[in-house]
Amino acid sequence: MRVISGSARGRRLKELQGMDTRPTTDKVKESMFNIIQFEIEGRKVLDLFGGTGQLGIEALSRGASHCVFVDQRREAAALIRENVKTCGFGEQAQVVQGDALSFLSGCREKFDLIFLDPPYQSDLLAKCLETITRFDILREHGIILCESGTEWTLPSLEPPYEPGREYRYGKIKLSLCHRLGSEQR
Repeated sequence: MRVISGSARGRRLKELQGMDTRPTTDKVKESMFNIIQFEIEGRKVLDLFGGTGQLGIEALSRGASHCVFVDQRREAAALIRENVKTCGFGEQAQVVQGDALSFLSGCREKFDLIFLDPPYQSDLLAKCLETITRFDILREHGIILCESGTEWTLPSLEPPYEPGREYRYGKIKLSLCHRLGSEQR
C-alpha cells in the first residue's frame, strides 16, 4: 500500500496484520481521488474508520490542509500516527482513538470532506450518515464519500444533504453525498 499522488507520492504505508482491517485497494483509491480531485486542496478532512490512515494521508498529500483520523482500535490509531509521521504530516493531522459514533455526536467542528469506510457487514454507514446530518458537521458544498459493498443502499437524506453519484468497482461501491450551500458554486 502506497501514497498514489502529491507531496508524499510513492511512500509506503504500514498495514495492520489480520483480517480486522480491509484497506481500500489502490485501484479503488485512485478512482476515489479522481472523482474528488478538485475538492481536496486546502480542505479540512475527516477520515472516519481510519484503519491505516491511507485515505486521509492521500488527501493530505494532495493538498488538504488538515485531517482528523478516527479509529476505535488502539493498534490502528498507533499505526495511523506512525504512517502520518512517515509521510511528514504530523502538524496537519490529529488522530483520535475512539468510537466513530461517539466522535460524531461530540464533534464541534465542521469538515469539507468526510471519508466513511466502516466494516461492510455492519450498519455503521447508515448510522454515521444519520449522525453527520443530524449534527450538521459538513460545511456548505462539502462531500461525504462512502465506501461499501455493492448491496448497500444509500438511505434518504434530509435537506440540505442530498445523494450524489454512485460508482461500482467489482464488489465495491462508492457513493457520494453533498451538502448544499446557500450560494451556487
